[in-house]
Amino acid sequence: MTAERVPEERYGERSGVQDCLDAAVEYLRSLQHEDGWWKGDLATNVTMDAEDLMLRHFLGVATAQADAETARWIRSQQREDGTWATYPGGPGDLSTTVESWVALRMAGDDPGAAHLARAAEFIRSAGGVEQARVFTHIWLALFGLWRWDDTPDLPPELIFLPRWAPLNIYNWACWARQTIVPLTIVSACRPVHPVDFTIDELRSGRPSAPLAPPWRLDGAFQRLDVVLNWYTRQGAVKGLRRLAMRRATEWIVARQEADGGWGGIQPPWVYSLIALRLMGYPLDHPVMAAGLRGLEGFTVHSETADGPVRWLEACQSPVWDTGLAVGALLDAGVPGDDKSVLKATDWLLAEQIDAPGDWQVRRPDLVTGGWAFEFANDGYPDTDDTAEIVLALRRVDHPEPERLRMALDDAVAWTTGMQSADGGWGAFDADNTDTTALKLPFCDFGAVIDPPSADVTAHVVEMLAAEGRTESEECRRGVRWLLDAQEEDGSWFGRWGTNHVYGTGAVVPALIATGMSPRDPVVRRAVRWLAEHQNPDGGWGEDLRSYVDPSWIGRGDSTPSQTAWALLALLAADESGEPLSRGIDYLVDTQRPDGGWDEHRYTGTGFPGDFSIGYHLYRLVFPIWALGRYLGSPR
Repeated sequence: MTAERVPEERYGERSGVQDCLDAAVEYLRSLQHEDGWWKGDLATNVTMDAEDLMLRHFLGVATAQADAETARWIRSQQREDGTWATYPGGPGDLSTTVESWVALRMAGDDPGAAHLARAAEFIRSAGGVEQARVFTHIWLALFGLWRWDDTPDLPPELIFLPRWAPLNIYNWACWARQTIVPLTIVSACRPVHPVDFTIDELRSGRPSAPLAPPWRLDGAFQRLDVVLNWYTRQGAVKGLRRLAMRRATEWIVARQEADGGWGGIQPPWVYSLIALRLMGYPLDHPVMAAGLRGLEGFTVHSETADGPVRWLEACQSPVWDTGLAVGALLDAGVPGDDKSVLKATDWLLAEQIDAPGDWQVRRPDLVTGGWAFEFANDGYPDTDDTAEIVLALRRVDHPEPERLRMALDDAVAWTTGMQSADGGWGAFDADNTDTTALKLPFCDFGAVIDPPSADVTAHVVEMLAAEGRTESEECRRGVRWLLDAQEEDGSWFGRWGTNHVYGTGAVVPALIATGMSPRDPVVRRAVRWLAEHQNPDGGWGEDLRSYVDPSWIGRGDSTPSQTAWALLALLAADESGEPLSRGIDYLVDTQRPDGGWDEHRYTGTGFPGDFSIGYHLYRLVFPIWALGRYLGSPR
């Protein structure tokens, strides 16, 4: 529910703003773990829960209680039209609805029940299970509900491709790489764990789409896939395939994290467990046992009016959340030697990574020193977390300043060294820009490469400016990249947050930090874009549909986090007019009595247009950030 527009004389009234900020800071303090970290729940969609249920059935570890609690959660997320969406308020998603229907059938739901009948009707009307994404077809094939011959073949021999060759595993983004390698084993084994039902009622009977022309890359890959399927059916070259599968297995095991997972995210985790089971690893093997045990740590249990439910976080974000929380507290005026700040700082320092990782494939001589997103993901630090943590911790008044400074120097050196050749920064790898994989039949869902983005590049540039490196060649190249990336309308695309509001909210403060004048035409165009997209209630919002439908760019229900992003840009640009004041009033007027805010829309992005995230802490830390900077500015 949005607040009514307030009378003009209330705009930016500072007494109410300070009370609002104080309440928000106290609420944020109350959420800190005794060990020093913060972590908000990370919500995605029921695909995670459907696949968790199917995984347990495939591995033979399903229980009646877990099935019932998962099924109860999945049912609770179904909409009146019978569909499941990938984010609140989004359109019904075919693949998510298919996987939910199958999971509920496995849990014992009657296919004639009204909720499954409505789902099946939607699936048929949307093209049927035939039009579902490749990942969905793979899950169906695991249970004999889809032909393996009708899924794209992923030969494990990919593991042998040299690093200079297209489609070698290091040309994939880290999240895709860790998913692809185990899936090559699954694709080679083609296992079937039969179930006692069919999916006939989900089929539309429509013919498959014709192949693309053979002279196009996607058409050539489609025809290559036919050959690869034939190769697998014929038993492949047995010695070579066995060696490839062993090499892939070793690669997977070597990348298991301390919490038992892979990459700290659901897809490589579940596929790695399946692949290792197919390679003969028993469930009580330490690797398998740790993997299954670790998944429980990603499971959220709660009580509802209908009974207990369980749902799975696709990922967890304690390092990211803690870095943002420290930065927010400091901007709110909390002293740099505050007990909560120091406790969080010590926890973050202990989380800094000194282990090797796949990023060294392209930067072999670079010394490690970054931070990851999760509790345990030492193989994959990222530049975005690291930049934000440096920006926060450099302002901490730590009792061991030399220890802190050494950690920050290592982090800055690592992040700077991860700059891509074009001057921008991707999140996890440098120069991860080869688009060949995008044309594969397999790649019909999600981002599979990690090229530089405006939001990540902006965070790194802002970090370099704060560290006094504005005149460095790396910073200058980063600024040039950002200037080239500005959209014609004055905004910037947001890769990891929704969307142009996020990108613009990141880039404008970064450019100002490097010395760009608030009156520069680049900044004025961005400010004008933000003012033109402010909602009547004073807030800002951008619907996730903006990733696939340009008419939604800058449009959507107001949210606390997106409003804060816009305000951060306006404050950096030295704005003091009505858009700023109305945005501040929106945050004051929509605050809950406990000091927090409600946010019913997702504002985080996993894969633009395909996978969206609701960060439960965003609705608190970013408003604190914006309110603190507003009160700290001379107006």
